[in-house]
Amino acid sequence: MPSAEFWIERLGLERHPEGGWYRETYRSEGAYGFGDSSPFGSPRSYATSIYYLLESGDRSRLHRIHSDEQWYFHAGSPLDVHGFPEAGEPSLFTLGLDPTNGETPHSWVPAGSWFGACLSKPSDEPDAYALVSCVVAPGFDFRDFTFADREELIAKFPAHARIIEKLS
Repeated sequence: MPSAEFWIERLGLERHPEGGWYRETYRSEGAYGFGDSSPFGSPRSYATSIYYLLESGDRSRLHRIHSDEQWYFHAGSPLDVHGFPEAGEPSLFTLGLDPTNGETPHSWVPAGSWFGACLSKPSDEPDAYALVSCVVAPGFDFRDFTFADREELIAKFPAHARIIEKLS
């Protein structure tokens, strides 16, 4: 199996502010003309896509965006994606290729949810990584990106303090 370094080099990945590595692979030429009354406040591409890679011990810090985000597994170790909605209960899906262990090759995070990710078993395999793609529609824009406040999320979801601390 190729290493994380192999994929980082071959795919031209760069460090992402939330953690891990990424490269935008698609941004539609067309755009929705969102106005001031929308959460976006200005036009957004119809859709965007990135490669995203997390290594053992790394994490995608809890954040949210104004769009739905689709996640697709490509290679490596299983990846846990934790979601904390504005209303309702927290969620977890594990990206991977072994459905007998509860893994799925594709899932999504709804718009407005706080979410973050980490390898399912990072300490067991120090050279482990997960390579995924993420598709955002309407398209991703850093103006829509906000990091979670650790204390606020722990106050709202105290039973999940351990994972919130790990991902924030």
